[in-house]
Amino acid sequence: MNELRRILYVEDEPDIQAVAEIALEAVAGFTLKVCSSGEEALAEAVAFAPDLLLLDVMMPNMDGPSTLLELRKLPELANTPAMFMTAKVQPQEIVHFKSLGAIEVIPKPFDPMSLGEQIKAAWQLHTKT
Repeated sequence: MNELRRILYVEDEPDIQAVAEIALEAVAGFTLKVCSSGEEALAEAVAFAPDLLLLDVMMPNMDGPSTLLELRKLPELANTPAMFMTAKVQPQEIVHFKSLGAIEVIPKPFDPMSLGEQIKAAWQLHTKT
């Protein structure tokens, strides 16, 4: 598995986008492509060639799980690891999100200073298997 550098981040809330962008680019050093909707992610994802898909669960029109399902239909992204970010972190919800193919579910609100480390830790666990 290659090194984690490029993250496609899908989040509809501008405030959360801004915090995550600082956390993931400035603090963690990732290259980030921010999309505000599932539709935008579908339009941008292949050209960006992400190492990881980071998806908000609750979004209008196309939610995170639906977005992941659509992204998986693109041959270039069929095997790209994905993580969800959500305030819905009941055990059964986490099991459900992982059953959709997520390697990790990151609770919101997240800690901007440790978000990058959280993602790196989940990535390393995933790439060892």
